[in-house]
Amino acid sequence: MKQQSQAYLYGISAVLMWSTVATAFKLALRYLTPLQLMAIASLSSSVILTIILLLQGKLHLTKRYLRQHFRFYLLLGLINPFCYYLILFKAYELLPAQQAQPLNYTWAITLSLLAVPLLGHKLHRFDFAAMLLGYLGVVVIATQGNLLQLHFTSLPGVALALLSTLFWAGYWILNQRRKDDPIAGLLCSFILSLPITCIAMFVNEGFPTLHWQGLLGGIYVGCFEMGVTFACWVLALKKTEKTARISNLIFISPFLSLYLIAKFLGETIHPSTYFGLVLIIVGLLLQQYGNYWQIHRQHTSID
Repeated sequence: MKQQSQAYLYGISAVLMWSTVATAFKLALRYLTPLQLMAIASLSSSVILTIILLLQGKLHLTKRYLRQHFRFYLLLGLINPFCYYLILFKAYELLPAQQAQPLNYTWAITLSLLAVPLLGHKLHRFDFAAMLLGYLGVVVIATQGNLLQLHFTSLPGVALALLSTLFWAGYWILNQRRKDDPIAGLLCSFILSLPITCIAMFVNEGFPTLHWQGLLGGIYVGCFEMGVTFACWVLALKKTEKTARISNLIFISPFLSLYLIAKFLGETIHPSTYFGLVLIIVGLLLQQYGNYWQIHRQHTSID
């Protein structure tokens, strides 16, 4: 199989798996608290990532990173998975899945905002247009289209969903400063954050009473939100001849996710959810390709 075909196979597999996790979050949270879900998912993900690195012959990298960059990966672990997923799961607990899932897709817009003070990037006109469309989509989804009344289903839930994008974007910006193997680096973050998650759970909630449905849901989230899916996505980007061919696949995920939410959670998808999601996606596409077109036009005019 050609490299590009393999890239598509890995990319589509990742998108299909990511499309299921919003439904999995809500189902698991019927039986688990956000801390319990995070503990089970983090442990499951650590096991899966260890197996993947063993198969790749790269497990030794984890030991090296933990020895050489302990404080850096401890910081990353506190950001992701600890803060990011704790906030995200709480948002899913407060909001319908059809609202929490699209709001989480604004992380790319948050990333461009954080890159200004942290990486010295400049915002272009397409970035501003993307922000306007993206956050307008957020308001449309969160108010179910009642823009004039601004009546939110759960204002704390919306705030937490948007706050989670800040932690996710911050995690990726910090990762850009290193060229470590991404899967080994992710395992380091999970290994260091897992004891913190367990201590927080026991202190706040005591030893959990687990139902098999919650345990299975936590394992599923750990495998297919944090583990196998991440590895597939990394391999897809590594094997592709052109990053855009793979990165564009991610825009399929939210629409497929809404179908699964309606099918398995029984949520009636509000028309405003589709409209708001389209605004967010258009904003992201405008940001991705508008800046590229602007830079290309500048180079062409110079030539």
